[in-house]
Amino acid sequence: MITKRIIPCLDVRDGRVVKGVNFENVRDLEDPVELAEYYNASGADELVFYDITASFENRPLFLDILERVASRVFIPLTVGGSINSVEDFERVLKAGADKVSVNSGALKRPELIDEAARKYGSQCVVLSMDVRRADDKFMVFSLGGRQATGRDALDWVVEGVNRGAGEIVLNSIDTDGVRGGFDIEMLKAVEALVNVPIIASGGAGKMEDFLALFNETGVDAGLAASIFHTKQVEIAVLKRYLTDNGVNMRI
Repeated sequence: MITKRIIPCLDVRDGRVVKGVNFENVRDLEDPVELAEYYNASGADELVFYDITASFENRPLFLDILERVASRVFIPLTVGGSINSVEDFERVLKAGADKVSVNSGALKRPELIDEAARKYGSQCVVLSMDVRRADDKFMVFSLGGRQATGRDALDWVVEGVNRGAGEIVLNSIDTDGVRGGFDIEMLKAVEALVNVPIIASGGAGKMEDFLALFNETGVDAGLAASIFHTKQVEIAVLKRYLTDNGVNMRI
């Protein structure tokens, strides 16, 4: 049986971890290096680091902060933010990332997925998708959820995997920060189309939300931010709860 993963996410802006609701009303929370150390020690299976305004501000990712984070953690680290070229992959990997997340850069130039997969392998290429319902469809947004792309999310995930993406992070804008549970409908629609690992993001509010996620879908991991940052849910406690309820976890 495949072990499920619990992944905290560091959304970083101006050198600080921040969190909002539906990708808006962002507030400052904590230092990313201190938080990364905490998660490394608390049983997180992986860590995701997003420089959330790099693409919108048209600047490179903050490599100095990434290097400090990478030096303190010994779990897999996925990094995203203004990844627009194979050279950006190179810089982020040299700074300590294990996997690189592409979003807006791949939407602008889908060939980036092919190029990165050829050079580094599909296991290194994570396609992150910010998705919102519009006109009864799942639609992709870019620039941190600020800009509608007109792309159908289901079409885009199939194209991304066909081009070489080895993992999907599916961010639900509709449920982000609301703490009302993961977007099960959206996740089921995506997992029916692709056979790569899927990380569910957006909506976790309590331990039961993770149990519903793993019981009702076949996704590989649950990602959350604010409930872990505020210690409303502690990862070690969550993993014991899930194990006790029949979910295969690494303890």
